Amino acid sequence: MKTPGAVLVAAGILLSRLAGFVRLRVFAHYFGLQSDAADAFNAAFRIPNFLQNLFGEGALSASFIPVYASLLGRGRKEEADQVAAAVGAILALVVAVLVLAGLVATPLLIGALAPGFVDEKRELTMHIVRILFPGAGLLVLSAWCLGVLNSHRRFLLSYTAPIVWNAAMITSLWWFGGRSDLANLAVMLAWGSVVGSALQCAVQVPVVLRVAPHLRCSVGAAFAPVREVMHNFAPVCVSRGAVQISAYIDTMLATLLPTGAVTGLANAQLLYTLPVSLFGISVSAAELPEMSGETTSDAMRRRLDAGLRQIAFFVIPSALAFLALGDVIAAALLQTGRFRATDANYVWGILAGSAVGLLASTLGRLYASSYYALRDTRTPLRYALVRVTLTAALGYVAAMHLPVLLAIPLHWGAAGLTASAGVAGWVEMLLLRRTLNARLGRTGLQSRYVIQLWSAAFTGAAVAWAVKLALPPLHPIFAALLILGPYGVTFFAATWMLKIPEATTALRRLR
Repeated sequence: MKTPGAVLVAAGILLSRLAGFVRLRVFAHYFGLQSDAADAFNAAFRIPNFLQNLFGEGALSASFIPVYASLLGRGRKEEADQVAAAVGAILALVVAVLVLAGLVATPLLIGALAPGFVDEKRELTMHIVRILFPGAGLLVLSAWCLGVLNSHRRFLLSYTAPIVWNAAMITSLWWFGGRSDLANLAVMLAWGSVVGSALQCAVQVPVVLRVAPHLRCSVGAAFAPVREVMHNFAPVCVSRGAVQISAYIDTMLATLLPTGAVTGLANAQLLYTLPVSLFGISVSAAELPEMSGETTSDAMRRRLDAGLRQIAFFVIPSALAFLALGDVIAAALLQTGRFRATDANYVWGILAGSAVGLLASTLGRLYASSYYALRDTRTPLRYALVRVTLTAALGYVAAMHLPVLLAIPLHWGAAGLTASAGVAGWVEMLLLRRTLNARLGRTGLQSRYVIQLWSAAFTGAAVAWAVKLALPPLHPIFAALLILGPYGVTFFAATWMLKIPEATTALRRLR
């Protein structure tokens, strides 16, 4: 990665995502794809999670870190800790109110966000949502810990903490999986998520108290830096959460599709958000405190361009892997127990749709961080609203009408959801880039660099397909190692031969 901070963030995200993939595989083993309980849990899981997605890591980091890190950088540590304490107290109060409101309004939320669920499926979803809401509130407080730790350049712990959350859910699945029906197993898994949320928050608190020893519980909303954080929070909440809001819209539309669409979409989303998290969030999280301290446009532009190159180097081959080899990836991770090969092919179709906008979504994350470093939260907000509107309109057409026009089964509308969301992501990213270029000067990827990366990725895909066609039937995990391995090696070899600096840096770090 470009900086040591980005390496630590990426390492933490990778470790936590690996734990998440283990959880996903165990979930697939017990629930499969075509079950009402799986759809109910995955839809319910999204509803209270808006607290974490919108009020947690993304929005809180972008509004809180520039102010907090700036105070730390000027040596005003005691004042910085006062700001952190006040923001944490206000956040806790707001989240507590929202959790209570969510518990009361659960039937209304189910009607709005899962309109296709009826009867027992709807009742199970409501029961799970009410269990999950307090856990989502704890994850928001965990995101506050992340903001404090990131500002002190303690990246690794905050991004590995979700491992304990995943471990609690895996333990719940393993313990109750063989002794409960699917509906009861979904309920016990929800309780496991709440326990994991508490553990994720608890492992960070001691280190937060150590790096910020002047924390004192108070609601100092009149404090000028706190007012700045609160002022920036609302627009950042929407703009940073555009990806999550788009995912909620996709899930809502998927509830109108046949059974299995919600679970297939959830499985695919966990896979295709890995490159966004691993490369987009890692670079953005590490660069946000650094860009917040830059004093010239030239310096910020250089950091931004270097980050964009680093992101593209990893995301372009990831996108092509989802498009060309998504069946291999899905089968290796999910094909076990009740999850069949046909289910893996279905997830592949959804992954292929996500490849449309994967690069744009990841680059857009770093562009948005540049605006936050400039203390401009309004511009990303405007463009995020454009993205959400396009996601809803295009997603409805692609999911509900396009399969009919193409004379294909309706459940393939889930692939249309990810593809249309990708188109909306491109629109948002191009708008962000155009406006920022007017302020800082030209930024972005050079055409020659992008062509080189796509050429290397297509070469790797051709080699991988040759291996795939030559292989006899194997266990999905062994097949993935033999197919995806040559894909990655060929891509790195091709970019190294093209003398792309990011390839040399990546290989040196691997050594």
